[in-house]
Amino acid sequence: MAISMDTIKTYESYPIGIVIQSNFVSLGIYALGLFIVLKLGLVLSLFYLLYILALEYRLIRYHCTTCYYWGKTCGFGKGRLSSLFFKKGDVAKFCAKDMTWRDMIPDILVSLIPVVIGITLLMIQFDIMLLLVLLLLLTTVGNGYIRGKLTCRFCKQRELGCPADLLFNQSK
Repeated sequence: MAISMDTIKTYESYPIGIVIQSNFVSLGIYALGLFIVLKLGLVLSLFYLLYILALEYRLIRYHCTTCYYWGKTCGFGKGRLSSLFFKKGDVAKFCAKDMTWRDMIPDILVSLIPVVIGITLLMIQFDIMLLLVLLLLLTTVGNGYIRGKLTCRFCKQRELGCPADLLFNQSK
């Protein structure tokens, strides 16, 4: 039986258990990706780490500041984190820009870079396969579960308008 989106309760503040699970998946992706890139050397892994940090900074600086959850506990805890460092932005700007797959490329690269490196290393050395499989599982199934079942489903910002929701749920 399908549940209507109108009957799903949203969270004003997410339970800490959801925040921990959400961050566990993200940190797992980052750690596995970093470990795979580290196989190519310390310098490249530092560039990869800086890339991740830049994406996280961009998120809490430019997106979280205009989100409904700024200063509150969102599904990833970044609304509170953002409020510690940045002033609240204009909430109307959260949905001002249409989101496309092109906008997702920097985030997709967080997993794609180590996957490509991992596949290349698989051809050279077979022991990296488990890490690659774990990374792919966290990136697909892990993120799908976190966003589909624990966070986006209960998000107040989704009700107010969310470009990512519009992108991923085009059947609306």
